[in-house]
Formats: sequence, C-alpha cells, structure tokens
Amino acid sequence: MLRVSRPLPVVLASCAWCLLLSNGVWAAETKTEAKTEAAKPAEKTPAKNTAQVVRFTIRGDYPEGPSPLALFGDVQTSLSTVVERLEEAAADKKVAAIWLRIEDLDIGRGKVHELRAAIARVRKTGKPIYAELTSAEPVQYLLASACDEVFMPPSGTLILPGVRAEMTFYKGLLDKLGIEFDMLQMGRYKGAAEPFTRTSLSPALKESIEALVDDTYDDLAASVAADRKLKDYQVKTLIDEGLFTAAAAQRAKLIDQVAYADQFQDALRKKLKADEIEVNTTYKKKTVNVDFSGIGGMVKMMELLMGGKQPEKASQQKKIAVVYAVGPIIEGKSVSDIFGDSAVGSTTLVAALKEAADNPRVVAIVLRIDSPGGSAIASDLIWRETVRIQKPIVASMSDVAGSGGYYIAMGAKKIIAAPGTMTGSIGVIGGKVVLRGLYEKVGLTTEVISRGAKSGSLSSTEPFTPEERKAWTNLMQETYHQFVSKAAQGRKMPHSELEKRAQGRVYTGRMAKNLGLVDETGTLHDAIAEAKKAAGLKPDEQVELLILPKPRTIFEQLFGGDSLSGELDAAAPELFKTLRQAKLWRRLFAEPTLLWMPYGMRLR
Repeated sequence: MLRVSRPLPVVLASCAWCLLLSNGVWAAETKTEAKTEAAKPAEKTPAKNTAQVVRFTIRGDYPEGPSPLALFGDVQTSLSTVVERLEEAAADKKVAAIWLRIEDLDIGRGKVHELRAAIARVRKTGKPIYAELTSAEPVQYLLASACDEVFMPPSGTLILPGVRAEMTFYKGLLDKLGIEFDMLQMGRYKGAAEPFTRTSLSPALKESIEALVDDTYDDLAASVAADRKLKDYQVKTLIDEGLFTAAAAQRAKLIDQVAYADQFQDALRKKLKADEIEVNTTYKKKTVNVDFSGIGGMVKMMELLMGGKQPEKASQQKKIAVVYAVGPIIEGKSVSDIFGDSAVGSTTLVAALKEAADNPRVVAIVLRIDSPGGSAIASDLIWRETVRIQKPIVASMSDVAGSGGYYIAMGAKKIIAAPGTMTGSIGVIGGKVVLRGLYEKVGLTTEVISRGAKSGSLSSTEPFTPEERKAWTNLMQETYHQFVSKAAQGRKMPHSELEKRAQGRVYTGRMAKNLGLVDETGTLHDAIAEAKKAAGLKPDEQVELLILPKPRTIFEQLFGGDSLSGELDAAAPELFKTLRQAKLWRRLFAEPTLLWMPYGMRLR
C-alpha cells in the first residue's frame, strides 16, 4: 500500500500539468477563432430614427413676474417661464415638434395674447406646434387655434359661446344687513361702487360695458377667423351655435383631428418620418433639490429660505430692467404670501425703479403692469419716480392696467398694451362704509364725543354731513384734475381732449390705441424690443434681463405676517376669494381717495 501511495502525487501533478497545457492550447485556439471572427465584417443593426417631441401642459393661472419658489419641489410656473420654455424648445435643433396639452386656464385676455404671440414665434421658426384639447372654452380654444393643428378625443367638447358680462349687485343684501356705502365718484363712468350703491347698472356704466363686450366679441371672431382661415361671418354663425362635439367641431373646421393622444402620437410619428417618438414632458423644467440631509442639506435649506445662492460675479453685459407691478397698489411695502396673493407697495416699487436707474449696466426699463389700481397716493409716488428717471421707460400692460394701473404707466416714453388689456379708467372714487344700521340690528350702541366740524369724516357710524361731503368732493376733484393733467402731459394731448377720454371709462387695449391712450398693441417681448430701440441698441444686440423687485424668499413669506390660509382656500375657493376681496377693500378704504377699476373682466 505504501508503494501504491507514493507515486500518487506525481500522477496528480502530471494530470494538473496536462490540464494547464490543455487550457493553454484552448485559449490559444479561442484567440485564433476570435481573430478569424474579427476578420469577418460585422452585421450592423440599423439605428432607430427617434424624434424628440416636447409636450407642455398649459393649465391654471400664470402670474406675472419671476417664478417664486414653492415650499418644496417644483418652481411655480410664471407667464415669463412658460414663454421662455416655448422659445427654448423652438430654438433647440434636437426638438422636432412641440405639443401643447391645454387644460383648465384662469388667465385674462392680456396673457392669452402673450401666449398666442409666443406660439406665433415658434411657428415662424418653421417648427410644428400642435394643440391637444379635451374640453375647451374660448380661452383654451384661442390658444389652441394659434397652433398648426388642433386635435380632440371623440368625447371632447368645444364650448364657443358669445361674450357675456355679468355684474352682481349687493345693495339689497346690504340694506337687509343695515350696511351703507356712502360713496363719491369723479368721472361719469367711474362705477366701481355701483355694486354696493345700486341694484342695477347706471346708463353710463351700461354704455361702457356694452362697448367692451362688442370689442371683445369682434376680437374673438376675428382671431378665430384668421387662425382657422374662415370668414368673419362664418365664425359668428358658429359662435351662435355655441356647443360642439369633437366630430361637429371638425366638420365646422374648428379643429383638425378627432383622435386620442396615443393615436395622435402615432400619426405624428409618421408625419415626422420617425421610427419612434420620445415625448419629453419636463423640458427645461426648473426644480428645487429637496435633499436636505446632513450639514450640506442644512446649508441648502438656509439658502432656499433666504432666496437661493447668489452668483459670485455680476455680469458686465448691458441689461434691460423689467420692473413688475402686479396686484392692487398700496402704500408702503409690497405684500405677498406663499399661496400667490400679492399687492404692489409704492415703497417697494420706487426702490426697484431706483435700483434700475442707478445700475450703470441697465440701459432701459420696462415697467410691466398687471394691476387694477388702488391707492391714489401710492400710484402718484410711483408715477413721480418714473418721470424722474432719465433712462427710457417703456410700459407694458398685461391683463389689466386700469385706474392706478394706468396712472403709473403715464410717465413712460411709450405704452404698449395687449389688444384685450383692460385699461384707462381715468377717474377717482372715495367714501366710506357706514355700519350704523348693522350696529342697531345686533344691539350695539355708539356714544360720540368730538371736536372739529369735520371730525366724523372717517366715522363708520354716520354718513357724510353736507359739509363733510363738500370737503371730500373738493379733495377728489383735485385728485381727478391731477390725474387728467398728468395723463394729458404724458400723452402729449390737450387737457380737454384727454378729459373726454377719461371720465372713469374702461377700454380694451385696441380701443385705447385708437383713442391715443396707448401707443401700440403688443406683448412684453415687443416692449423689451422697444426698450432696446429707445436705448440706441441694435435689434439683434444681446442684452440680459434684470428682473425687479426681487421675489420674496420663502422665509419672508412664512414670517412676514401674511396669512397662511392655503388649505382653507383650497377647500372653499369662492368663499375665500370673497374674504380676500373684503380684506383688500378694508385696507384700501383706509385711503382718502382711490384710483380703482370699476370692474374686472374674464374671457369665458
């Protein structure tokens, strides 16, 4: 057994060596085969032709100004943001087409015009842009009809009614509650207080609203006719029909295709001659990194709350400052909260204008206005700063720039409004709310000790005495005279001619242009081009935009004293809209005189 066992390691070693040799030979053979295979031409798999399509969802309201940060996640989309993303997609050679999914919108006619103009600029580049509608009213349809083609699913509906103005009057309710609005107005058409002092429209206000409805109706019909290559009378006939299924809308040539989104996508693939389509739904969408873990996360959180990390070096390129005046005009600092409510304060806006004027790189200023007016004093302080500045200022009007909103535009070198902007309303209202009747109904009594003949002018328990009414009227007449005089000076028009166009009357942008109250109809894009021209720059010369005032940080919004009623607002939006309006009126009626629009309008 010993002799048998001794040679075993040798045998094993020999077998191991054979295995190594055989492995070496196999490896050599494998390499040779690889070389032989490499020598053969490889069969190539044909590359797929993929077309990138950018899809934007257009919904909600698009506020003016820079995009404020939400508490977490996405940056809130503003009007300028969506326009910028459209233009970037139009210029991107990798993007084959743009697809707009248009849903519920809550914007006025000025913003509709801005978006339609952006769509027109996309089409001008030769890049196709398509619109998808499910159910649509005039606002959604006006955007869609500006595109190359419009499609709807078979279940879709298009509602294209005429234009209707409705005004609710509260006097009957106020009478029952014992509340009286003791109001005065300067200007025949200045009917801002009529819902609280009358039960129906005055003849003057009715005349003004009828003119607005006529112009809005004509503009709607003309826009659709031009977009869909129809005659004006054909569109007006279709408007009289009003309601369309998707198939009926296609027969009427109001849309191009009846198809579901997947069917449209397949048809688009064939149209683009692509093997497949890649739909990008987050193109250039800005988000906030919400990973706040660790020390770095704490730093990020603080930067977010305090307004984000600032660039290390300021650019030396020439700039156009775009100064936003958005919301009712009040004295003091602007106010806003994280849920979108805002008011423009005279102190804040004057500081923004001064910052633009003092910046040596800023060559011109665009004052972008979306405001129904407000405090007469605050409006005048802002106007004064515009006429003091030596750099050219161009005013650009959004949905509304009336009363105080028009006042702050009067010092500009040129005023550009959208065709549907609500503007004008050169007039003054003033007065107070008298609660004596309500107090009596609920058992409250008031005892007064006063000194001075007009000590009760601001009292909420008694209406104006004849002497108080006379003094108040004199104050308002002087304010109105200043308003008309400064408007005449800005428009280079005789005082008497301007006053005929004043009287508190509201106009659309198209009407205001015909009357000389604005210079041109156009967009913010046009206003920036005009500002460059006024500064002596060439049309194609590159400039940077300086956006002012800087948006409030989340920290300022959280701890700046504004109301955090977002959850309740979402639960009962109509109720809280009314409460916010009441809060605004309470603040504004602390002012002696108001430059306030008599009404607002939405295209529905």
